[in-house]
Amino acid sequence: MTGGDRQEPGAPSIAEDPIDKALEQLLVEVGRESQPQPRELYAELRGRVAIVTGGATGIGRATTLELARYGAHIAFNYLDDGTGRIREAAERTAQELKQLEVDVVYQECDVRDPAAVTAFVDQVGQILGGVHILVNNAGIARDRALWRMSDEQWRDVIETNLTGAFNMIRSVAPIMRVQQFGKIVNVSSIHGIRSEFGLANYAASKAGLLGLTRSAAIELGPANINVNAVAPGYIRTTTLAASVPAEVLDRARERTVLSRLGDPQDVAHVVVFLCSELARHITGAVIPVDGGHLL
Repeated sequence: MTGGDRQEPGAPSIAEDPIDKALEQLLVEVGRESQPQPRELYAELRGRVAIVTGGATGIGRATTLELARYGAHIAFNYLDDGTGRIREAAERTAQELKQLEVDVVYQECDVRDPAAVTAFVDQVGQILGGVHILVNNAGIARDRALWRMSDEQWRDVIETNLTGAFNMIRSVAPIMRVQQFGKIVNVSSIHGIRSEFGLANYAASKAGLLGLTRSAAIELGPANINVNAVAPGYIRTTTLAASVPAEVLDRARERTVLSRLGDPQDVAHVVVFLCSELARHITGAVIPVDGGHLL
């Protein structure tokens, strides 16, 4: 041996060094372990109770189905238009939800009516065992130039889109504050951020909803309640197709960075994220779902 290779008598060889042996054993054990299983996405939603207003059609329907796919029990309301069309849509949505093996409560309820809202929330709590999530989706549009807009057109839109959301939040807030937990998502609009011609009532209601979102986030945050909003752009629903001229939709499509209109599922995916614990540190936020329309 050369001088550099000499060892003291009785000293362990390098291969026998206790630290090296421990490291070698650790590497062997790690190598034998199976690959870690990915965490089930939104697993914490299973068993929670979600109320979605206006859940029979469009974005509301997509949101109820997306929440149910992750195991949330669903309550939704609707307001029939006198033709029975919305009631039939509500029944179809309820059947789809039940096929996902979750509990479902649905009934007609006018969110503009505080007494009806309180009764609805109380019934949901009794039947489904609580309220953990609220999605304020119910909304209407009555587009017209403001100098031609009637008192009824102004009042109906403001009371449905803004006052209706307030009524719902006020009703669920005591429940969520007691349990020290809750998720509230308000469905606003890009027109609450930047308006267009003929939308004075709609834009005012959706802008007001953003203010309500921030105020509720401040007041309910100490009770571990997250309050956020999504601001959809032009979303392909049957209501949009029936009420907006094709040339307006074409211009909206051209204006988006992604050169397309959105689908209801695009909004529902963001809503579900905000209802999950992945978004536990987000509150008072407004997330556009508009394909870049506002850019």
